[in-house]
Order: sequence, then structure tokens, then C-alpha cells
Amino acid sequence: MPLPAPLTERLTIPAIAAPMTAVSGPGLVTAAAAAGVIGSFPTHNAADERELDGWLTEIAAALAGLDAAPVAPNLVVHRSNARLATDLACLLRHRVEIVVTSVGSPAPVIGPLHDIGCLVFADVANLAHAERALAVGADGLVLLTAGAGGQTGWANPFAFVRAVRARFDGPLVLAGGITDGVAMAAALTLGADLVHLGTRFIATPESLADPAYRGAVVASSMDEVRLSDRVGGIPASLLAAWLDSAGADDPADAGFAQDRLLRNRAAWSAGHGVGAVTGVSPVAEVVAALAAEYRAATGIPHWKDAPLPIRGSRSHAGGTNSDSPVTGGFPEHSA
Repeated sequence: MPLPAPLTERLTIPAIAAPMTAVSGPGLVTAAAAAGVIGSFPTHNAADERELDGWLTEIAAALAGLDAAPVAPNLVVHRSNARLATDLACLLRHRVEIVVTSVGSPAPVIGPLHDIGCLVFADVANLAHAERALAVGADGLVLLTAGAGGQTGWANPFAFVRAVRARFDGPLVLAGGITDGVAMAAALTLGADLVHLGTRFIATPESLADPAYRGAVVASSMDEVRLSDRVGGIPASLLAAWLDSAGADDPADAGFAQDRLLRNRAAWSAGHGVGAVTGVSPVAEVVAALAAEYRAATGIPHWKDAPLPIRGSRSHAGGTNSDSPVTGGFPEHSA
């Protein structure tokens, strides 16, 4: 089942401002949603549940009265996340529209989130992950592919999207090296519904990144991005300049652990598309540039003349989760 019209009608481009540790905060999320991009942030970026509650209240107040895109907090569901229960309770109180789960099965959180009508998108790095997430009721999938910044995948995006689309007709989000409107258009041609855009939003004044990190992103090319498990114990795309200065991590730390991720929250992550970031620009300007690139790539004229071609209903053979709160749909827009 496709993304519901009440969601897509609020989007300027088919994108999520990806959740980034120590980068995504209320300022970035609010600016993205106000510009028509789904705003996401890891709940662990807030110091504790009380601050998380304050962030969600602040974001809701800033977006009140606007036809803004949804906000989609990112919840690490790994067993090492000591805040999972309290952060989940906070998200339930705020009745968030979408939650993106990471590093583990979304099974423990799907029931409570569905009870408030919230969509659950699970990030996955292979077909086995995808099948397990769908089996427990995930509404959509975030496909982590080679070149994604921060926690990353290893699959080729062309092969991964097509393989999952053959099995599942629900919402797909493609993550991995997407930093311009041409790549966004290519992702939707492949069969994705949305894309994750992370690296492009690091070098914005609204992000939590410090000036040195923003400058490193602007100065880097994909050749300065390395794959390392230095940060959280699982493969992540990081800038070489940070890795060289940080040195080696404790070899006794093996595998993902939330406390290890938080110890390294100052890491400089970036995806393979980092070369497309040529300066520090406000979120609204970044989104306007992406929208122009996307329209040029798809042959769509100015927004006043035609709607964006965000993918709608399909006739693929795959199925959806019958218990999902995703309902309705919208017509496919022609170029």
C-alpha cells in the first residue's frame, strides 16, 4: 500500500532529513519540516527523556499552524539502549506520526505505536532484515545501502531496491549517497517512495554540527569517506579527518552498543555524496535547490504549474501488512 495522501500532500520533495547523531536537533527538524521535508532525529540526541519531551514540544509549537511535513523521531531498538522504554513512552505521549527504528527488530515498539496511528519504518541492510521487519508488522522500510553516511549498508542500491520491491509493495525509503535532485529522481525510478538525505543537511546553520565539522563536509570528496566500526561497533561511513585524529577504539569493544555510540557522538559522519556539498546554506535554500534539481530531472515545470511526481499506487506483486495504519493513496503524477 502506498504512502497516504495526507502525508505526501505536505511534502515539497519526496525526502526525509535523515536522523544524524549529534547533528539533528529541533532547529534542523523544524526547518526541514517547515520546508516540506520529513524531519527526523535520533531520540538519543536529547540528553534524557525530559529533554526529549521538551524538544518535541518545541518542534510542535514551531510548526503549529503551518502545512508542515511530518516529524519522524528515530528510535534505536537495540537491547543495549537503556532509554528505549522511556523514549518510547515520550513519543507515545506526543502522538508522533512516524517513527524510524534502527539497529534491531521493531517488534517491541510496533504495537504501542500502531495503537496511536503511528507509522513505523524500520531501517534494514539486507533482505533477511527486511523480511523480519515486515513479518513483525513494520509499515515501511529504510534501505541502508553502500555509501550512506553514518550507520551504513553494503548492498548495491539498484539491486536492493528491486529485490525488496519484488517482495513488498509498501513504503520504501532509499538511503545511500543521495545528495541532489537527480539522484532523488533515480531513486523513485528504481521503485523507492522517499529518500534519506543526511549529508546535505550537515552543512546548514540549523544543524548541531560544529563549524569544524561543517567545514570538513564542505571540503571533502567521497575519497575522504572511510568505512569503519570505530563509532558504534558496526560499519559506518566517517570522514577520514576525524578518524585520523580520533585514533583506534578499544579493541575489547566488539559489536554495537548504545553507550559506545554515545561515547563517540562527536564523530564526523558523511556519505559518499559529500562532494555535492559546496557551502554552508540554510535548510530552506537547500530544499529549494533540491526541488529545482528534482523537477529538472523529471521534466516537471515550476511548482505552480504541476505537482511533484511522488510515487503513488502500484501494481507490484508484493504485499503489505494488513494491520498497518497506512491507508488510502494518491494518483501517480505524470511528468
